Amino acid sequence: MVETPTAPILVVEDIASVRELIELQLKARGYRVVSARDGQEALDLITQQRPAAIVSDILMPRLDGFSLAHRLRTNPMTAGIPIIFLSATYVSAEDERFALNLGALRFLPKPVDADLLIGSLRQALSAHGQGHPPLTEREFYAGYRQRLKAKLQQKSQQIARTQQQLVTVAEAQRETYRHALAEAQAQYDEIQRELDALAQVLDALE
Repeated sequence: MVETPTAPILVVEDIASVRELIELQLKARGYRVVSARDGQEALDLITQQRPAAIVSDILMPRLDGFSLAHRLRTNPMTAGIPIIFLSATYVSAEDERFALNLGALRFLPKPVDADLLIGSLRQALSAHGQGHPPLTEREFYAGYRQRLKAKLQQKSQQIARTQQQLVTVAEAQRETYRHALAEAQAQYDEIQRELDALAQVLDALE
C-alpha cells in the first residue's frame, strides 16, 4: 500500500472549475494539494517546494504541459518527479506516445474518473518517477511540432463544423454554439502562436 506523501500534489490546470474539481478529489483522499494555472506558474512553485507528484493539463497558456514535462525531465533536480497528464484536447494515440516519451507515467483523457485518477496517482508515487529517459532538444521540439500541427488541423475542422452548425441550429441554441466557436478559435490561435515560436527555436537548432 502506498502511503500518502507529506509533500503536496501539484495540480496544473488553467480552467478554474476543472482545477478546483481535481483539488477536491485529491483532498478527499487525504492528499495535500497546491495548484498552478499554467506550466510557468508550476515551475515557479516547484522552486519553492518540491511536490510529490504532478497532475497536469497539456493545453495551457504561457507554458503548456508538454514543455513543462520536458523542462522537468532535463533538470536533474526535478527529473524524478512523477507526472500524470490529463487532457481533453490531446487524446490521440500519437499524443499519448509523445507524452510517455517525455517521461509522463500516465496519460488520462478528460473528464477523468476520480477513482482512476487516484489509482494512477498511487501507481505514479510507487514508481518513484521512473519514466522514459529525457528527449534531446531536437527530439522534443520535432515531436512537439508534429503534435501541434495535428492539433491545429483538428481545431480547424472543429471550427468549420461549428460554423456550419451555427447556421442551422435553433435560435435558442445559438449562444451555446457561439461560445463553443469562440473557445475553439482561442485554442486555435494559441496553438498557432506555439507553432510560430517553435519554428524559430528549430531554426536556431539547425
